[in-house]
Amino acid sequence: MPRWLPERWRTDDLDWKEKLPPAMGLPQTDFPKNVAAMANSGGGLIVYGVTETQKAATGRADAGEYTEVYERSLRSAAITAISPPVLRLTVHPLGAAGLRAVVVEVPASVDGPHLIYKQDYFGAPVRTGSDTVWMKERQIEAMYRARFDERRHATEALDTLAREAVAGRDTDKRAWLVGVAHPRIPTVGERLSRGTAGHVISTAAELTFTYAPGRDVRPLGSVDRFNPRPGLRRWVAADTATGGKNRR
Repeated sequence: MPRWLPERWRTDDLDWKEKLPPAMGLPQTDFPKNVAAMANSGGGLIVYGVTETQKAATGRADAGEYTEVYERSLRSAAITAISPPVLRLTVHPLGAAGLRAVVVEVPASVDGPHLIYKQDYFGAPVRTGSDTVWMKERQIEAMYRARFDERRHATEALDTLAREAVAGRDTDKRAWLVGVAHPRIPTVGERLSRGTAGHVISTAAELTFTYAPGRDVRPLGSVDRFNPRPGLRRWVAADTATGGKNRR
């Protein structure tokens, strides 16, 4: 495996390609199919500029001409030729012309199945080992069910967070602005650093000037923005005015 790829990428989430698809008629090439298959399989990498033998990488090759216009075409094809579109596609050009590699990073998606349309027909590609195959009817049905379940659970999670945030507030005496958010695709095994959490809280505090200009009291106005403390699956910013805690 090339040294510039992390070892965690295996056959299910890694696809070797020798050449970039032609810019002319890009939506009609296999590129949308390959992207949709990765998205339907939990995300992965499509690497252009690698030769392979019996599905194993054997060496480097020049992926072909690459420009900013071509990169925009790749992103556009992932949106216009796939339904629902695959968003947040990341493209990494590596090396110089003559021995250039291009890595297309396809994010995990909760909007599957992503479909490819060919005239009056459609299909849902998926990765199986190092191969790309078409889903059977039951697989498509199961993925639609998973999408709808995720949306329902996301709504329930937001309602629970809102109830927790409102609990203990004297809503019968004054107005409270409560905002909650829940990631649709949680990051497993990683946590925001203290600095990043503080930056998020500080940015939110600055935005409150838009909603409460010229007022002495505003949301997040008295919390310790730059020294949040780790909590249970969250960061906690202490309220310096009352000694309470505002969870963000």
